[in-house]
Amino acid sequence: MRLGLFGGTFDPVHHGHLVLARDALEQLALDRLLFIPAAVSPHRVDEPPRATSAQRVAMLRCALEGEPGFEVDECELRRPSPSYTFDTVQEMLARHPGARLYLLLGADQLPKFGAWHRFEELRSLVTFVVFHRAAGVEEHLSAAYPTLRRRLDLSATEVRQRVASKRAVRYLVPEAVAAYIHSQHLYLPEAPTS
Repeated sequence: MRLGLFGGTFDPVHHGHLVLARDALEQLALDRLLFIPAAVSPHRVDEPPRATSAQRVAMLRCALEGEPGFEVDECELRRPSPSYTFDTVQEMLARHPGARLYLLLGADQLPKFGAWHRFEELRSLVTFVVFHRAAGVEEHLSAAYPTLRRRLDLSATEVRQRVASKRAVRYLVPEAVAAYIHSQHLYLPEAPTS
């Protein structure tokens, strides 16, 4: 089995995530691609997700409904924070013996590999696949890893900022995700306290 692992906060999931995931599924001939929402990234301990874990999972389920080959896996949400990729990979290997694992990550992560938990062991267990999704990342950094090239200038930060300023997010997120954000009053500015 060829299994793709796509981790992140997904706060919220947006079309950029989905386009990149579809590219990975097709170009790498994956049998399945798992979206794995992080509880708290070890690189963002001071910046926890705005939406709760349950809300982020609900948005992922909305976005992935009817999408063959895509699944949500909550393994990192069941473990204590922070979410280490090495632990996730160990769990996936135990659950899917013999699977070939492809770990999908943005090119912005390449310079941070030195800080990753048990990186040397991790690189022997998975194939890193780099998303080259924005300009400005050194090409030589990704030369050692398979690369999926697609320029997408879209981020969850932008979606949150647009919601907070009451601007449309249509075309940035799936309609079901936009409806969920609206129904849950997510990403609105904090009410002032007296």
